[in-house]
Amino acid sequence: MTLQTQQQISNILSFLSLLPLFFLERGVLNSTPLLTSTLIDKQVWLYSEGAHMEVEGLDDKGASSHSELALNDDLQLVQQESVRLESSAPVENVFVDRKAVDKLTEGLLSHYLPDLQNSKRALQELTQNQLILLDTLDQEVTKFRECNALLDLNSLFTEAKIYHNKLVNIRKEMIMLHEKTTKLKKRALKLQQHKQKEELEKEQQREKELERERQLIAKPAKRA
Repeated sequence: MTLQTQQQISNILSFLSLLPLFFLERGVLNSTPLLTSTLIDKQVWLYSEGAHMEVEGLDDKGASSHSELALNDDLQLVQQESVRLESSAPVENVFVDRKAVDKLTEGLLSHYLPDLQNSKRALQELTQNQLILLDTLDQEVTKFRECNALLDLNSLFTEAKIYHNKLVNIRKEMIMLHEKTTKLKKRALKLQQHKQKEELEKEQQREKELERERQLIAKPAKRA
């Protein structure tokens, strides 16, 4: 069976599954059991025909075209019958069969509910995957923040090393200045001692000269 035929069968089945509800809303289904049986027979025939064609796997173009023409003719007949009954159905005295409504509801649910449940499961899986992805992204963001924090620590360690080197240099300069100061103090002390020694020698020399002068003055002159 060709893909186009499968698509047409699917469209026809969807259309026929909605026809009873369409006629039920207009009060036609309860008053026309012939249409109900006709629709049900058409649905059963289409299901059996589609299953038969799928099982056999017919690839013959003539058989496929013949089946397509038959399906199109049946669809046109059903549409014409529905239009005729809708135009001839009275608007007043509408009777609704609750059992038919329940059966149609069950039919619609059995037709659409599996797909909806599959879609629901797919959405739940997608939501779960999205939550997992969000958790993974949060973990990655946390890792990036930790990496940034590590970079900050590295910069702090680098700055600390630089300042440590500066402190070491300052300490060396202070030691050199202390040594220079010590040398200057020693030199100043030597100069002071040398100056004191010179002053002492000068004082002693002066005292000697004064003593000599006193000795010269104190001697009396000898007479001849």
